Amino acid sequence: MNSDITDGSNTQPTTRVLPSLQALVCFEAAARLESFSRAAQSLHVTHGAVCRAVRVLEDDLGVQLFARRNRRVFLSPDGQRLAEAVRQSFDRIGAVCREFRERAGETVLTLSCEPTLMMRWLIPNMTSLQAQSPQLELRLVAASGPALGEGIDMAIRRNDVQWSVDVEATCLFTERVGPVCRPEYAPDFFDAADDGWRLKDAAPLLHTRTRPNAWQTWAKLTSCTGNAALAAGKSFEHFYFSLQAAAAGVGVAIGPWQLVRREIESGLLAAPMGFVEDGSAYYLLVRTPIEESNVGRVVRDWLLNLASG
Repeated sequence: MNSDITDGSNTQPTTRVLPSLQALVCFEAAARLESFSRAAQSLHVTHGAVCRAVRVLEDDLGVQLFARRNRRVFLSPDGQRLAEAVRQSFDRIGAVCREFRERAGETVLTLSCEPTLMMRWLIPNMTSLQAQSPQLELRLVAASGPALGEGIDMAIRRNDVQWSVDVEATCLFTERVGPVCRPEYAPDFFDAADDGWRLKDAAPLLHTRTRPNAWQTWAKLTSCTGNAALAAGKSFEHFYFSLQAAAAGVGVAIGPWQLVRREIESGLLAAPMGFVEDGSAYYLLVRTPIEESNVGRVVRDWLLNLASG
C-alpha cells in the first residue's frame, strides 16, 4: 500500500510504503496470542489464512518474524520490534475511534458472546432492548476464549476463561444445568421415583465436544449412580446441536437453564430432574469502567434484567 503525503513545511511528497493491513492484523493477533490457531479463531478466519498472511508479510519485509519449533511459534527479534510497533499503532487508532464514538453520542456497542448463548439467549431477547432503547445499535460478535479484543466494547464469558486484572467483571448469572428432552419422550428416558425422576441407564445421552465432561459433572453434583451418566451416546460438534437434537426427540442432553428456559416454558423441552448449580457463572466484562459509558449502563442493566427474569 503506497500513500503520498505532503505536509505544510515541504512541497515534496513523502512516500509511505506500508504492508497489507490485513497481513498486519493477522500478524498482531498471532504475536499477541503466540499461536496461529488461536489467532485464526479470534479473527474468525482459517488457520491457513493466518499462515499465508504472515508469510506474505515476511516476504514483503524480507525478514523472519516467527521462529517455528515443535508446532509452536515464537517471535524473532525482528518480529518483536514489529509487534510492538503494530500494537502501539492499533492502540492509538482504537483510542481515536472510541473518542469519535463517544462524541457521536454512544449509540453503538459491540458485544462479544459465546455462540450458543448468543443464539439461544441474547438474540431471542433483543426485541426488548430495541423497544427500550430504539436508538441503540447492539452489534454482536460470536466468539469464545479470550475476550475484549480490538473493537470489542463488552464480552460475556464463563468464569472458566481467564481475564486480566484491569477488566471490570459483573456476574450475570450462575450456571444451572440438568437433563432435558422432548416432553413426550420423558417416560422412555426417565423412571418415576418416590422423590421425583431418575435417569434410566439405557437412556440415549447426547454429548458435545465443547463440553465433553458435562454429563460427568452433573452426575457428580447429583450423586447419580449407575452407568447412565458415563455411557457412550451420540456426540455433536457444538453445544447447540445437542440441544436441538434433544428438542427433536433424539435423546437427553445436558441443558443449562438460561439456554433452554424458553423451550421449557413453551413446552418444547422438559427437565424432569430440574437443575443444579455446577459451580460456574457467566460474567459481563468491560475494559472501561461501565459507569463512564451511558450506553454501557443501558446494556448492562438490560442483561442483568434478562438474567434475573
